Amino acid sequence: MPNLKDDNNALREVLTNAKAIAVVGHSDRPNRTSYQIAQFLRQVGYTVYPVNPLVKEIDGQPCYPSLQEVPQKIDIVNIFRRSEYLPEIIADAIAVNATTVWAQLGISDRESAEKALDAGLNVIMDACIKVEYLRLGIGE
Repeated sequence: MPNLKDDNNALREVLTNAKAIAVVGHSDRPNRTSYQIAQFLRQVGYTVYPVNPLVKEIDGQPCYPSLQEVPQKIDIVNIFRRSEYLPEIIADAIAVNATTVWAQLGISDRESAEKALDAGLNVIMDACIKVEYLRLGIGE
């Protein structure tokens, strides 16, 4: 299964070409990893859309209940939800024509990955977007 996490050129291309990232499972608590990584992504220049049906806004920015309600084309759907939620999130990512689905460290589901690949999406699973960004020296 072509998980791009081991392909440095593909990862570099995904991260360089992306502008808008939807962070699914974005917490409004600064001590949570999803919050910290979303902040990092903003700092390095991405437009970040928080997606979490339980939160109305994060740091004054609207938080969207679903991917379908994000007002811009999404380049990367960055997923901070447990693996059992992947089928539903990937179906939403396909529905909104996202370019890439990126599941954070420890999150993966083979069937969902295959569905995303069949729909023409790039798939990265079980990898931290911040770690990969820094490792590849993007933006330096």
